[in-house]
Amino acid sequence: MVVNYKELGLVNTRDLFKKAMAGKYAIPAFNFNNMEQMQAIVQACVETQSPVILQISKGARQYANQTLLRYMAQGAVEYAKELGVNVPIVLHLDHGDSFELCKSCIEYGFSSVMIDGSHLPYEENIKLTAKVVEYAHQYDVTVEGELGVLAGVEDEVSAEHHTYTRPEEVQDFLQHTGVDSLAISIGTSHGANKFKPEQCQRNADGVLIPPPLRFDILEAIEKLIPGFPIVLHGSSSVPQDLVAIINKYGGAMKDAIGIPEEQLRRAATSAVCKINIDSDGRIAMTAAVREVLANKPAEFDPRKYLGPARDGLKQLYMHKIVNVLGSDHKI
Repeated sequence: MVVNYKELGLVNTRDLFKKAMAGKYAIPAFNFNNMEQMQAIVQACVETQSPVILQISKGARQYANQTLLRYMAQGAVEYAKELGVNVPIVLHLDHGDSFELCKSCIEYGFSSVMIDGSHLPYEENIKLTAKVVEYAHQYDVTVEGELGVLAGVEDEVSAEHHTYTRPEEVQDFLQHTGVDSLAISIGTSHGANKFKPEQCQRNADGVLIPPPLRFDILEAIEKLIPGFPIVLHGSSSVPQDLVAIINKYGGAMKDAIGIPEEQLRRAATSAVCKINIDSDGRIAMTAAVREVLANKPAEFDPRKYLGPARDGLKQLYMHKIVNVLGSDHKI
């Protein structure tokens, strides 16, 4: 039995991406695992009037349960309406690693899936991606593929080194797979420790500045596939004020370095119409929880520390939507 995402009030990415490219902004793709994260996402998108992609990784699906997630996504749609705004919401599988996983997500009401065959030999990536596309398009589910490999660790996705996307491969990949969007590698990476200190330079204030994104590769790809939706993974900026709070209250986040927000803002004005943000959300929640428990060690009511965590997460998301992605007032 297949649950059609339209019955849940969800949308796929096709029209959202067309509007984003025309308007030179990017749709936020926020990962979530639990109720508080979902609430923060919906509240932030309602207040800023932004469309959103709710992203779920394989690990998050295992953690939260596939059936509960389906109802949470439907609940997100209804919650936004209750708050007074009909927010366009996509339910998206992040880094699907097999045809079976993508098929299962489609059957459980996902409106978009990513099949990540970037770790496979090129021809095998094409074969796997095309198989997912053929199945997904039967249900009007959009598919994201990937060329190039991002370094870093996030859930089950792990790679020691990145491989930049080769522009000369993109036309052939699109032609033989039929994907609706393409994730590329131009220097972003997964996790909170995206760069080693020796890879960075220090500015006048002593702040570590990571190497710039390869906009030359992005521009070459745009010329080869004009008007095609591009996706950036691993795009958390790792706010240093939040990292400092975590470390102040017992954390040990050493050398946590992210992608400068001004570079992501520049990317959002190009064909990049979906930007993934996960680690920043984790950091915001963890900072709030640690601060509450450190200052109130007798506290044991989860609402008393998850509530502030949700509020901190909402503020982070609103900042990203307005100041980085430019997707506010775009519904």
